[in-house]
Amino acid sequence: MKFTRKLAAGLMAVSLFASAGMVAAKEVSVGVVVSTTGSGAVLGIPYRNVFEILPKEIAGKPAKYIVLDDASDVTTGVRNAKKLIEENKVDVLVGSNSVPITRALMQTAVEYKVPLLALGPVELNGQEHPWSFGVPQPMPLMISAVLEHMKQNGVKRLGFIGFADAWGDAVYKALQTQTVIPDLEITNDERYQRNDVSLTTQALKVMANKPDAVMVGASGAPGALPHIALNERGYKRTVYNGHGSVSGDFIRIGGAHAEGTVAPTGPFLFAEQLPDSNPVKPVATKYLAMYDEAYGVSARSPFAGYAFDAYLLLQAAVPSALKTATPGTPEFRQALRDALENDVKGVVGTHGVYTMTPEDHNGLDHWARVLVEVKDGKWVLMDN
Repeated sequence: MKFTRKLAAGLMAVSLFASAGMVAAKEVSVGVVVSTTGSGAVLGIPYRNVFEILPKEIAGKPAKYIVLDDASDVTTGVRNAKKLIEENKVDVLVGSNSVPITRALMQTAVEYKVPLLALGPVELNGQEHPWSFGVPQPMPLMISAVLEHMKQNGVKRLGFIGFADAWGDAVYKALQTQTVIPDLEITNDERYQRNDVSLTTQALKVMANKPDAVMVGASGAPGALPHIALNERGYKRTVYNGHGSVSGDFIRIGGAHAEGTVAPTGPFLFAEQLPDSNPVKPVATKYLAMYDEAYGVSARSPFAGYAFDAYLLLQAAVPSALKTATPGTPEFRQALRDALENDVKGVVGTHGVYTMTPEDHNGLDHWARVLVEVKDGKWVLMDN
């Protein structure tokens, strides 16, 4: 009887040890919400591509990436995020490439207390958005690079044409609150829809006020439309754009009208041209080699590097979180949030160097931007 009891106790101990081992070996689960269909697919598909080739481990721990399509729709994005949390029990959310969807996901992150690595370029204050961390450059950081170029070229009066949505609002707000050019006058605030085909009225209104330059607050292929309208009507001064328009689609649509466009962008697409002193160069070069091998050089996206940077941020944060909690639990989500806020120090990514603080959940500085221009039908790095 004693032997039987000892055997049963031993078997129970082995079972408990095995169960503990299974728990200890549990993978880190990453839920990704991006647009692989709809108007945002040109941005979302490259993001998805990155998650398909990422290492299947994070900080030595097995990792699983679950990617769902938000169909470029806010409601769908939120529904998918909740599915990932409730059904798949993900430890962290990543997404979306759309600013409106990203903002909705930020609310979901707070509601469920799940950390979010935002892929949309949103401004994040740690006190106001404790569960969200931004991977892309915040709009003011990128627009300040453009403003510095304007200042060097004597721009005092600036026209504006932008999307009639959150992206256009963000660019316009960055111009309104800028401190680079004293007494900068914004002569117009003209807007358009992403599916518009002609901007004659907006261009004529802007030109009537004779601005020294024009800033376009748009992204992707539709971002070329103001350049076309202004060029066709004889506007000869510089037309600037934001980092969301630095793509082949912009040049394809804009054609000769896009020549001379100046815009900010992250440094990684121009990694080969960066000086060796730039800390981003080796990381960006490594990433591009991985992406090119999988999809070809022609498939390069100016935005997909953010997905790789999200992975690098998790690499930096997961070890600390694992010290106090197990993946798949609320405690791990909390620990991961805390680690993203306190342990991301000098993490070099493809787009810049990240240092998060309780106040700053974007964490990027001047290394995260370069200026480029359209020259002979190509985006080329400017001397800056």
